[in-house]
Amino acid sequence: MADTQPSDEVPETAAQRRARRAQFLRDLMEARALRDRVQPRRARAARMRQQMRMRTFRW
Repeated sequence: MADTQPSDEVPETAAQRRARRAQFLRDLMEARALRDRVQPRRARAARMRQQMRMRTFRW
């Protein structure tokens, strides 16, 4: 029973998938913004780590 969709349900279209993904990404950004407001020190440290990651990344 690894199938996540019932057999009588039609598969979602690409547009539905994009809309669902866009909503998920909006929720994720909102959650990150809330966490940044609630924990500013941790958020600052995470930004610093991200900047170091980007500085040391080789293109």
